[in-house]
Amino acid sequence: MLGDMRALIVDDNERFLDVARSSLGRELEVLGTATSSAEAVRQTALLRPEVVLVDIALGEENGFDVARRLADEFPELALRIVMISTRSEEDYVDLIESSPVVGFVPKSRLSGAAVLALVVPES
Repeated sequence: MLGDMRALIVDDNERFLDVARSSLGRELEVLGTATSSAEAVRQTALLRPEVVLVDIALGEENGFDVARRLADEFPELALRIVMISTRSEEDYVDLIESSPVVGFVPKSRLSGAAVLALVVPES
């Protein structure tokens, strides 16, 4: 059900985090945000989100490495991690397929419905 899924957003752009938190908050419960892999791990341990949105270009870090670390440290998140980016999915198809993520949503189309479509199995 919309609004019931708890999310964490990981992105190094504070402005984007503010916009995403506001827009996604209508459809998901955004528990918090993180701007680095270390902060993502801390926030995940503390907040226990059901889905984590991770920016692929995370400053000096690689979002796919962050996703792998989260999936390793929090096995319940495997296939509950969604990669996001301003670039197109075609740029990352191989990396998405070989990582422990459920899929990808471009930032231009980021919405709670798009995230839920990936992480909630259809009945």
